[in-house]
Amino acid sequence: MAIPTTRTKEKAEIKIEPEKCTGCGNCVKVCKDLSLIIDNHKVRISDTSVFGCIGCGHCMAICNTGAIKIVGREISSTDLFELPPHEEKVDYDEFFTLLQRRRSVREFLDKAVEPEIIEKILNAAKTSPMGLPPSDVNVLVLSGKEITRAFAVDFCEYLKNIKWFVSKWFLTLMRPFWGKANDEMVKGFVKPLFDVYLKNMEEGINLVNYDAPLAIYFYGSPYTDPADPIVAASTAMYAAESLGLGTCMLGGIHPLIQYGKKAKLFREKQNIKYKSREGLFVIFGYPSVHYKKGINRTFASVTIMN
Repeated sequence: MAIPTTRTKEKAEIKIEPEKCTGCGNCVKVCKDLSLIIDNHKVRISDTSVFGCIGCGHCMAICNTGAIKIVGREISSTDLFELPPHEEKVDYDEFFTLLQRRRSVREFLDKAVEPEIIEKILNAAKTSPMGLPPSDVNVLVLSGKEITRAFAVDFCEYLKNIKWFVSKWFLTLMRPFWGKANDEMVKGFVKPLFDVYLKNMEEGINLVNYDAPLAIYFYGSPYTDPADPIVAASTAMYAAESLGLGTCMLGGIHPLIQYGKKAKLFREKQNIKYKSREGLFVIFGYPSVHYKKGINRTFASVTIMN
């Protein structure tokens, strides 16, 4: 049986043209499924495949003679493209400058993000590495501040219907089950978040997504590697920075729309296809504030084993 995703539950097919094979063995080196072997100076499909071809395309991409083609799992030889020349890559200093310049921005000009800019952000995010191809990341694009505000209003109405989640009796009941850290997080972050979202929305102030001109939700499915939506969202943020936009991750929405009948109804209304172990909303827009200074950040710990 092939590894399942929502997009396919079949193995990809490896097609080999022996007359084009030079026997270099590069395809065997890069295939970590053990699907290929060199036999009599030619590549052939092995009998020791671990999962069956998952459609990563490594063998097809490394073959300089076109002897291998992969078909299935949303991939084919038509997806191949020539990599940009090595000399065109950005160097570390340029890349680090991009990373340093990105800050969380929640203040935006009253200016729409153009469709071509949105397309560039999505194209960049599609290049993100993934746990298992084909990508099971799903994307919801809220384009226009009227659309993002409508989402925020609906979200606040949804929160009103689940306020029991941060009620004193429920927190007391759940404390032995979800442990100290979760208890502290709900009391110190989630409960105040409910209060600030709802109180401000009643006054016409949107602190859910700040009336951003663009919001994109990256989320998975029951099959998705949990890291995949987060990696795609991060790539989108750095792409947006390179395009002159400000961005901000919104961590307070995704966890609250995953469980229960009301969450399911909310997801369906917002055209969100699945509940997802991990997901992330990101807001984008042309910033109305500009920072001159950054702040050094640190990890909780770094352990180097030599």
